Amino acid sequence: MKTVILIGALGKMGQAALSGLGNHKVITAGRSGDVDHIVDITDVNSIEALYKKVGHFDAVVNTVGFCEYAPFAEMTEEQWRTTVMSKMMGQINLVRIGQKYIADAGSFTLISGILNVKPIPYAIADATASGAIDTFVKCVAYEMPRNTRINVINPTVLAEAWDVYGEMMPGFEPVPGKLVGKAFERSVDGFITGEVIFVDA
Repeated sequence: MKTVILIGALGKMGQAALSGLGNHKVITAGRSGDVDHIVDITDVNSIEALYKKVGHFDAVVNTVGFCEYAPFAEMTEEQWRTTVMSKMMGQINLVRIGQKYIADAGSFTLISGILNVKPIPYAIADATASGAIDTFVKCVAYEMPRNTRINVINPTVLAEAWDVYGEMMPGFEPVPGKLVGKAFERSVDGFITGEVIFVDA
């Protein structure tokens, strides 16, 4: 049994990840709600405080990253910055800071999303940040210390979230959260590293 920090545990993607972590002790974290620890991934001090409070842990699974949606011609610098600081730098900082605290041979699992390979209108910031995280994971795997692994889950839209996102994604086939949970399980319990794990219909 591993001790896994699950960030964004209360969201639909967090619940999908949780379905694949049943063999482990899961410590939940998020910006609000009924979680074990409060954390804001856009704040480096909040990230460091989380790791110090938890103490020993074998894996970090992140399922959050806020993105702004708007046509490219209308996107402001502030909207770009919000997306980059959350979905991109927030996740990079989880790893950058976490590498000092995670157990030997531990693992990080990040989240990107299918829109960087199957673009839709209004999602340029999300697609760009997701592409950056996919690249980050593939490259940083060569530099991770103490046999630490890192992977990223790149899922299409969840069936459980289709009522929210379906109208934006015509022609996409949603996947059940349980299938996405299997991808998180593979990342945490397997031996792969530097992989972009696509979950698509």
